[in-house]
Amino acid sequence: MKIHIKQHFNSEFFRFLLTGLSNTLVTYLAYLLLLPFLPYLYAYTLAYCIAVLNSYFMNVFFVFRRNVSLQSFLRFPFIYVMQYFLGASILWLLVSKLGLSPAWAMVVVIIVTVPITFVASRFVLKR
Repeated sequence: MKIHIKQHFNSEFFRFLLTGLSNTLVTYLAYLLLLPFLPYLYAYTLAYCIAVLNSYFMNVFFVFRRNVSLQSFLRFPFIYVMQYFLGASILWLLVSKLGLSPAWAMVVVIIVTVPITFVASRFVLKR
């Protein structure tokens, strides 16, 4: 039982979840810190760029334990292009059309986009 639990905590999946949680926190904190200075979509864009860089390095070094390469660095963001447009669209809809506060709207964006990003990242990085 103890070995099974230890293997679970050392698994790629668990490390990916920790990375995703950490990256989500980095993204949300960056967004909140930028929000007083920038319109919400600009704050989202800059926070998003920070998150993609953070995610790449955490996935390379911690999750999949690979070496950094220019090829993987250039390929990795394509997953997030899709996530960005989906997230920005949801954010715009919730704030501009439904009147939700930008801070709470971002929570909804995270809930919707994180599972999609997990599936796409696993597919791309495990190829």
